[in-house]
This record gives sequence, C-alpha cells and structure tokens, in this order.
Amino acid sequence: MTELRSNNPLAEGLHPLRSIILLLGFVLVGMSLGSIVSALLLVIWSTMQDGGAARNTFELLSNPEAFSGSWYLLILIQGISHALTFLVPCLLYWRMMERRRWKDFNPRPLSTVNSLALVVLLTIAFMPFNGLIIEWNQNINLPPAFEGLEEWMKQKEDQLTKLTTFLVSFDSPVQLMLALVVVGALPGIGEEVLFRGLLQRKLGQWTGNTHAAIWIAAAIFSAIHFQFYGFFPRMLLGALFGYLYAWSGNLWVPILAHFVNNGFTVLMVWLYRQRVVPIDIENTNSVPLTGAFFSLLLTIGLLYYFRKSNQAARSHPYG
Repeated sequence: MTELRSNNPLAEGLHPLRSIILLLGFVLVGMSLGSIVSALLLVIWSTMQDGGAARNTFELLSNPEAFSGSWYLLILIQGISHALTFLVPCLLYWRMMERRRWKDFNPRPLSTVNSLALVVLLTIAFMPFNGLIIEWNQNINLPPAFEGLEEWMKQKEDQLTKLTTFLVSFDSPVQLMLALVVVGALPGIGEEVLFRGLLQRKLGQWTGNTHAAIWIAAAIFSAIHFQFYGFFPRMLLGALFGYLYAWSGNLWVPILAHFVNNGFTVLMVWLYRQRVVPIDIENTNSVPLTGAFFSLLLTIGLLYYFRKSNQAARSHPYG
C-alpha cells in the first residue's frame, strides 16, 4: 500500500491537521467567491425578466424548466461555482502554501500505470452494484424522534434531485458537450484534487494509515454533497477513487474514473432521451439482484487485478 507522506520541507514543518484547516480556509474563501459570482449572475438575469429580481430567482431555482434559456444559465453557474469552490482554491493552496506543482500529485508517471482501459471498465462495472446501494439508501427511514430532520433532508434531496435532473435533461449535442465538461470533467478534476490529492494525503500523514485516510476522505467527499439519501453509494465511489489513487500513484487515474462515472451517466441519460438505448440508467429500481451481485464480483476481481498489476506504484510515496 502506498504510504501517504510529503517530502516538502514547508509541508513537513506544518502538522497535517493544521494543513487541513488551512486548506479548508482556502476552500471556504473560494466557495464564498463562487457564491458571490453566482448571485451576481442570477441578479443580472433576474433584472432582465418581468417581475422582481427576488421572485424571478426563486422561481428559477424552484422551477427552472419554466424559463427559456435557463439551462445555459444554470450550467454556467454550476461550472463557475464548482471551479471556484474546488479546483482554484486547491491549486492555489498547493502552490502558495506547499510550494508544489501539478506533477507533485503524481509520483508515478501515467504511462507506467496498468491500465487506463481497466480503470474505465472497472468504473462502469461498479455501477449496477452501486445502483442497488442507491436504492437501499433512498429507502432508509429515521426513527420517529427524528421525523423533523428526515422531512428536511427529503425536501433538500428533492430540490437537489430536481436541479440535477434538469441539468442532465437536454436534447442538443452542444448541450451534451457542455454537460460532459461541467458535470463530468470539472467535478472529476476539482473534487479529486481536493479529496484524493490533498485531503487523503494529509489524512494519511496524520493517521499513518492509508485505509483510514481513504475512507475518511470518502465519507467527507460524500457528506459535502449534502444528500443524505445518496450518502453511502457516494462514499463507496469515493473509496473506489481513493484506492485507485493509492495503488496507481497518479492523480489522473481517479480523475478518469470520476469523469467516467459522471460522464457515462450523462451520456446514457441523453441516449435514453433520444431513444437510442432502452435503459434508463437513473432508474435504480431496474437493477436486478443477480446483476448487482455479478457487478460486485466483477468489481472485486478487477480491483484485485489492478492492485496486483500496479504493485510497483506502492513503492513510491506520494511526494
């Protein structure tokens, strides 16, 4: 198992927990800036509509399909907000505080990783089993004492689900390309830099245990999406990405897996809407138990093969 540590003198002089707190500060500043930019875009758009700005903004977020051109506005806001929340602050922290460059995320060259096609196959093979976990997670009921909390979580889940459904509901190839960039590529890069490249690394330095670092980072990765009814499947995805990083020694590997997971879903939804494929990938109730069980076995087998074929990566610390 690859050891998570740093050979940078500046980073070594700072306790991992303090590094995480400092990183959180960068992220919060970026998140605030992203919220400001998003709010300005919404205000500009709202003032161009009939009615009050506040009313238009509320109606847009609650019923976006009622407004012409709202898809492009929301996909733009999504892209800017995500970049300023995850990618930009993480790269600034990495450069300004750790004095490091992108290549320092990758102690092992990508050309020596075996193999990227296997990563794509592994990510897709995991989807049916994770679909079963999604269905199970969505049916979790809290005790009666937490009825108020459960109602709030369901309302929040419904709002986020409605917005996500709207963003992946389109017909033109241009919208497909934009969605692949904003929903697939940007989260794949930004979230992996934060949760695997930085947080998992720092947690590994702090705990001295790679498995603990992977699972804690995966849990935080899932929790930050604020979707309780998708917490466990997203955490499993985060752990999958974490092990791919630990066993490959190259951040582009989990980035690829993250992009495939998001991008494949976007593509399949579009193909289903175009009536090219008969499978509705968003309908997790369509996952049979036998298919999910085979998916789990295939995932375990492919993970084992990936680990064995990349054993050399475990001799390289994360620099």
